[in-house]
Amino acid sequence: MLHVQRRSLANLLPRHHLAFMVSTSYDSVIASADEVQVKLMEEMVIQVDEQDNVVGPISKKDSHFKDGVLHRAFSVFLFNSDNQLLIQKRAAEKITFPSFWANTCCSHPLYFPEELEEKNHLGVKRAAIRKLEHELGIKTDTFQPEQFKFLTKVLYRAPYDENWSEYEVDHILLVRADVKYELNENEVAEVRYVARDELENVLNDPSMLISPWFRLISEGLLPQWWNDLDNVLAKDNDNVVINNYIQ
Repeated sequence: MLHVQRRSLANLLPRHHLAFMVSTSYDSVIASADEVQVKLMEEMVIQVDEQDNVVGPISKKDSHFKDGVLHRAFSVFLFNSDNQLLIQKRAAEKITFPSFWANTCCSHPLYFPEELEEKNHLGVKRAAIRKLEHELGIKTDTFQPEQFKFLTKVLYRAPYDENWSEYEVDHILLVRADVKYELNENEVAEVRYVARDELENVLNDPSMLISPWFRLISEGLLPQWWNDLDNVLAKDNDNVVINNYIQ
């Protein structure tokens, strides 16, 4: 059974990112953007409604430009054998939230059959394996889809500036493995492992920009999972809840 829990999304962004300017066209916005990242805006992601029902395909551009259109996403939280969480600093070339710190990997399943499959959350798990290689260079044969455990869904909306925003139903996936990575510098500037007792310091470090989805999950849901990681990683959560953070 699907449940929707409503919570507040507030004070997640530095104040200057909320001071919107005069509206501009897409072509003018991307004129100075990284060519590789602009090309990725052509990818077709999955438009959904607030219950995460599939509406149809939509480009990454159209789902993120201006106010955005609600679409499906995933967030991976990867722990090593010492139960430390791997976090990443997004590359300066990223179009949305460049140079912000986030969880291990956050992206989108694409609109094709393998990543649309909802049984056992296989679509988002396959997408996670694909993007872990793309962003972090973690080989696709490192994981099987069943190693990723689905925890919950998060509905949130977060503007970056006057031109870009996130508006997603985010599927939360946890996995534990000791991995070798080779960063794609167009995607990820740096990574680090964080212990459970270091998380609060990371979130409160004024020198670190924290992405709104990472802060949202880290301040609300992540601590309880981290405290019981062995049990959490034992199986998928069959009680599908959409945690609604849109006011």
